[in-house]
Amino acid sequence: MGMYRSFAAVYDRFMDDVPYEKWGAWLVRELRRRGIEDGLIAELGCGTGTMTEILAGAGYDMIGIDASADMLGIAQEKKQESGADILYLEQDMRSFELYGTVRAVVSVCDSVNYILNEEDLLQVFRLVNNYLDPGGVFIFDMNTPWKYARQMGDRTFAENREGCSFIWENTFYEEEQINEYGLTLFVEEEDGSYRRFNETHYQKAYEEETVLGLLAQAGLAPEAVLDAYTDRAPGPRCGRLVYIAKETRKAAALKDAAESGGKR
Repeated sequence: MGMYRSFAAVYDRFMDDVPYEKWGAWLVRELRRRGIEDGLIAELGCGTGTMTEILAGAGYDMIGIDASADMLGIAQEKKQESGADILYLEQDMRSFELYGTVRAVVSVCDSVNYILNEEDLLQVFRLVNNYLDPGGVFIFDMNTPWKYARQMGDRTFAENREGCSFIWENTFYEEEQINEYGLTLFVEEEDGSYRRFNETHYQKAYEEETVLGLLAQAGLAPEAVLDAYTDRAPGPRCGRLVYIAKETRKAAALKDAAESGGKR
């Protein structure tokens, strides 16, 4: 999970086409539809904190979790500028620890695709379930196998931005369902010269049925699978899905305890 070292400094510039505000408005709407209008929310794979800041601005008490110290360093700078009350934790989502439960857990920008095997993904889901309040909600997005195989696999992308540029080479290993990103970055230094960085990232493609099965196995009840950040059902060429799942075991236990108490 060691990634986003040199890329962290220019990450936001290359992600400026991601509609964070639109996605954030959708998340807030879905949370409020489920009665979560305030309280603690944890974001897994928060990166530089863009979505964390948006949700904090909507009135939520945010905890941002990411394995990259460099990404969290930029998130902390944003926090200082905005004055938002956000707790950032440098933790791997496969082993994250919180001080108590939260009302919801969210994850955006295909962060969950960085989990490269089903055993680890199940562990992430179990931890989410463990730290959710009774009846709490888990909302996350994932890139689809179709996107890796058809839109990204074995293709090269390049972009020039002010002060930086990158070459992004993709290799999709169909048998393993793993997409390899080879990133070559050119970042402008203070003296006007450019410094070259190389990074390699890996993401895993998961079938929808596999994700739903692992959620259920972790004790989370899947509520919806949608074309990302819309109300539409996903089609065969959908590149990103949003999953919505609910904690049910603790909620059921509380209900049973309340009913038993009422019969005495």
